[in-house]
Amino acid sequence: MLKTPARPTVATHWGTYRVRMSEGRPAELEGFEQDPAPSPIARSMIGALDDPTRIEKPMIRASFLEKGHRATGAGRGAEPFVAVDWPEAIAIAAGELDRVRKEHGNGAIFGGSYGWASAGRFHHAQSQIHRFLNAIGGYTRSVGNYSYAAADAIVPHVVGDRRGLVTDHTSWPVIIRHARMLVMFGGLPLKNSQVSSGGIGRHILAESLEAFAANGGELISVTPIRDDVEERFGATWLPIAPNTDTALMLGLAHTLWSEGLHDKAFLARCTTGFDKFLPYLSGESDGIAKTAEWAAAICGIDAEAIRSLARRMAAQRTMIMLAWAVQRADHGEQPCWMAITLAAMLGQIGLPGGGFGIGYGSVNGIGNPILDLAWPSFSQGSNGVDDYIPVARISDLLLKPGEPYQFNGQERRYADIRLVYWAGGNPFHHHQDLNRFLEAWKRPEVTIVHESWWNPLARHADIVLPVTTQLERNDIVCSSRDRLLAASHRVAAPFGQARNDYDIFGALAAALGAEATFTEGRAEEAWLRFLYETAQERLAGLGFNPPDFETFWEEGALLFPEPERQPSLFEAFRQDPAANALPTPSGRIEIWSDRIASFGYDDCLGHPAWLEPREWLGAGKAARFPLHLISNQPKTKLHSQYDQGSHSRAAKIRGREPVRIHPADAQARGIGDGDIVRLFNDRGACLAAAVLSEAVRPGVLQLATGAWFDPAMPGVSGSLEKHGNPNVLTHDLGTSRLGQGPSAQSCLVEIERHDGDVPPVTAFDPPPIVNRS
Repeated sequence: MLKTPARPTVATHWGTYRVRMSEGRPAELEGFEQDPAPSPIARSMIGALDDPTRIEKPMIRASFLEKGHRATGAGRGAEPFVAVDWPEAIAIAAGELDRVRKEHGNGAIFGGSYGWASAGRFHHAQSQIHRFLNAIGGYTRSVGNYSYAAADAIVPHVVGDRRGLVTDHTSWPVIIRHARMLVMFGGLPLKNSQVSSGGIGRHILAESLEAFAANGGELISVTPIRDDVEERFGATWLPIAPNTDTALMLGLAHTLWSEGLHDKAFLARCTTGFDKFLPYLSGESDGIAKTAEWAAAICGIDAEAIRSLARRMAAQRTMIMLAWAVQRADHGEQPCWMAITLAAMLGQIGLPGGGFGIGYGSVNGIGNPILDLAWPSFSQGSNGVDDYIPVARISDLLLKPGEPYQFNGQERRYADIRLVYWAGGNPFHHHQDLNRFLEAWKRPEVTIVHESWWNPLARHADIVLPVTTQLERNDIVCSSRDRLLAASHRVAAPFGQARNDYDIFGALAAALGAEATFTEGRAEEAWLRFLYETAQERLAGLGFNPPDFETFWEEGALLFPEPERQPSLFEAFRQDPAANALPTPSGRIEIWSDRIASFGYDDCLGHPAWLEPREWLGAGKAARFPLHLISNQPKTKLHSQYDQGSHSRAAKIRGREPVRIHPADAQARGIGDGDIVRLFNDRGACLAAAVLSEAVRPGVLQLATGAWFDPAMPGVSGSLEKHGNPNVLTHDLGTSRLGQGPSAQSCLVEIERHDGDVPPVTAFDPPPIVNRS
């Protein structure tokens, strides 16, 4: 058994910490000595170990224990649970898995998970569940992610792969030295950069912005929310109307073209399709010139300010940055495509500090000089089922078995799902239109969930298997983006009867005859040693000499130096487009895409375009719901993780999430600071606490995601949500037929003061637990 060092390390998605122990228990998580800005999210972790919301034993929904899969799903979220022992829980879960795969095939099993459950390479819930389901024959899976699904679909069509979105971003040291202006669509919010999938050694965004500003660089923040870039960095705020970034970019592009400021040579040498895009930009094809005046009427930025910005962008080295949040909206593919087109017109792609990048500030580490290394991971094996859905189409999958849909040029059909197995993530947080999702969740015959706490996912399950937290298990964290290799030590005993995912899946695999395939004969320590030794070999190939496993385990964390060479995005392509052709059909940046045009989508044309969102401040629906809701990432937690923790709760007002509203909008509705308010539209309603702030543009509300779903009538769709979860308001429609991404940021609402009795928040009260009859 691995020994925990006297000075243990815990490595999480929000940072690496040294643990101060007291009497054999963790007393405090202290920021890693090399991290200039440790995240305070860690303050919630120790108290949550034995929080009243912890799940102590395996639990079965009462009617499901009595009737099995014949029990109606309508009781999910409303019924009490019954505690069972592990052998019975494993037998029931294994029996249902075996029944479904024999009666309906493995394609009737949906393996739900999200990659943020753990930063560890071994105890990574998504890898664990996928490996297990593959070991028993496979499952229907999801592709893409909620963070940047629309961008993930469009960017490979435009530049051939995911460079500039996931990999190969121009580094901050290069930007600081060479760029003179950053134009940031969606800003660069420090709260988002607290986290990064795969672990964090150093939080880099604040020091990067400070260095850029100190070097005389100019920051332009284009966002409806002023503090998406903190005031201390001296950014100019352009308070754009939500969802209109593409229109603004078109206005900038028209100015560049009409004033002859675009780089004709770069467009001719490195791009294709500008000649097909130009008739749209000029208005020749549709009679509407995309002038600065045209853009101003849509986005709310003064026309002269647009022209001035375009001229200054062309006159100096400019980096165009696009936050992931901007593309989580109707037609979210378009701002990504248009940002690349605008950068191409400036002609600075491939130059040091110029061009574009999608995702800076969306998570920590984007722009960090990376190691050119593929870290080892816990293999997921091979899936025997070919079927999949775009990740944000889960409600459609459950509600529309067998029905057709389109995705990225394909005609597909939804599988007939009978069993949902979820380990890692909380769909009652990250999915849209939760009232619709609640109805969809009633459809499967069986839902099995791994959880540590009684969050909404656990409360809506049939079989709940309690799992350990990161403080209760050993793991290894690796991140190329953060150049980090860290041990994450077990510093607390498992709560109650909680087991880690690996041991649960190992027991299920044994019951289903797949133990050897799943475990390969290794226990936790053997896997950790195997992963570390693989990392050692790969690091040695880069000239590093990491210590042996025992020394590494004792020291806890290794940070590797910046590589000397830090090329700009598409530097080699720019230097020789023929020899370094992009993997697009043309080998160039595609401003026009024949492939996309061939799909015949009216919601994603063959070139970037302004396509009016279904819900925005210029829509007819704004007459009834005149405020645009921005449901962005929270500051006090990662998604909904540790919402029950001390750090998250301290930021709530009267137990509810704060919603920011401009004072003029509040005054017009008789709303005061701290009032409990009701946000509503045709999809649902929730309560929150009003915070009056001039940091939000008039006509805009800002309510962060992450509050645990807390309906007044559990299990009943349309019930008032009491806690401040904005996804009872957001609509569940794909960004387009191309990307099918989530479009939560296209959401119109109204708000009013709640003058009646205020119902108590019960999100953190465990469900009723009854004795077996």
